[in-house]
Amino acid sequence: MSQQLIREVTQEQLNKNLPELQIGDSVKVSVKIVEGGKERVQAYEGVVIRMRGAGISKTMTVRKVFKGVGVERIFPVNSPMLESIKVLRTGKVRRAKLYYLRGLTEKATRLKERTLKGGIDRKTAKKK
Repeated sequence: MSQQLIREVTQEQLNKNLPELQIGDSVKVSVKIVEGGKERVQAYEGVVIRMRGAGISKTMTVRKVFKGVGVERIFPVNSPMLESIKVLRTGKVRRAKLYYLRGLTEKATRLKERTLKGGIDRKTAKKK
């Protein structure tokens, strides 16, 4: 009974309009920020280096380099403070966690773009 109740409550809290996210994707995350009485949206753009958890507790770590300094931010994927997540590019990676990007220079952290068989990317394949 209690497990079923927990499952029902968490289903209501899940964010339904999420894109298909994978490790290595370049994403643009729009986050609502409350400062005083005002609310604004701030964009954060970077590479997904880690996905963790499942269901309502799922998080992703996004890394970007700003003025020569690496900045990582952890976002709860189902948070109501996330306004939108856009996948800008899909990266071709062979690891589940991209922690090795921390030790590389900014230019070396660029990832190859992933394509499906036949040279079609993921966005084009979904439209067909």
